Amino acid sequence: MKRKNLIAAAIFACIGISANAQDVKVEEPKGKAIVQTFGNFNVNFGANNNRGFDLERTYLGYEYKLDNGLSIKSVMDIGKSGDVSDMQRIAYIKNAMLSWKKGNMTLNGGLISTTQFNFQEKFWGYRYIMKSFQDQYKFGSSADLGMSVAYKFANWISADAIVVNGEGYKKIQKDNGLNYGLGVTLTPVKGFQVRLYSGLNTSAEEGKEDIINMAAFAGYKNDKFTVGAEYNYMMNASYKSGMNQYGYSLFASMKVAKDTELYARFDDLYSNDEWNIAKDEQAAIVGAQFKLGKNVKLAPNFRMAMPKAEGSDNTYAAYVNFYFGL
Repeated sequence: MKRKNLIAAAIFACIGISANAQDVKVEEPKGKAIVQTFGNFNVNFGANNNRGFDLERTYLGYEYKLDNGLSIKSVMDIGKSGDVSDMQRIAYIKNAMLSWKKGNMTLNGGLISTTQFNFQEKFWGYRYIMKSFQDQYKFGSSADLGMSVAYKFANWISADAIVVNGEGYKKIQKDNGLNYGLGVTLTPVKGFQVRLYSGLNTSAEEGKEDIINMAAFAGYKNDKFTVGAEYNYMMNASYKSGMNQYGYSLFASMKVAKDTELYARFDDLYSNDEWNIAKDEQAAIVGAQFKLGKNVKLAPNFRMAMPKAEGSDNTYAAYVNFYFGL
């Protein structure tokens, strides 16, 4: 009898242990790998009849969430460089940063993402196909060494400030100048957002002027479609007095099926007194995006560039962009 009681007790003990094991919550991994690759196949029409496959950029990195709202992130950018032949690729450290989030405030320090056009880039949503306007036409850098702070005052308003070297992430600090930026984001109604930004990139070299950047953006997004418009102004480009650039970008996208979207965009870049006429242009892109899986995208598109220089011909190209990542 005693033996039977012992066996029964052992069985109930095992059942209890099994039940308790099922109640134990397994912690989610705090870290995640960052792997993103952008590439394309393109065919250019007209005088430049180049065609072929292109590997534009790969991001490799890791992000880890610590305790008390702290997190660290390190990302390597492997891409093209104008200093070497097109067959070679150069690796840069894109991010090496520490973030701290407490309540409605977020602090970032190190080699951080800048705030000049980060919001517009995310709203556009097709970075692997084409950079957002300011990045495309080099109004600023997407990352730099410094600090930033953001605070959400209410559901409809937030603000951010940033101080960085002003050299970008591909160059080290060369002088004593700094780049200061202040942005405000408004959400008056659900889905509709307005972004205002002003930046001052100071020059420490005699004979060079400070660069002033100003940008205004408005966009609306819901589950079916997205529309956005931005206007950008840069005074004293390349630290040269009186060399100003202006431009606007209009874009829209529409979800036509579960994994299919259509998109279109039009850019217009111009300069005062036509000092940059060789690069001033209007550009348009129209295409579709297909999600082949959770982390794979394919995007055929057609592009047209219309240079403003007298005697320059329009250029046309067909692309199939692809993206895969984690």
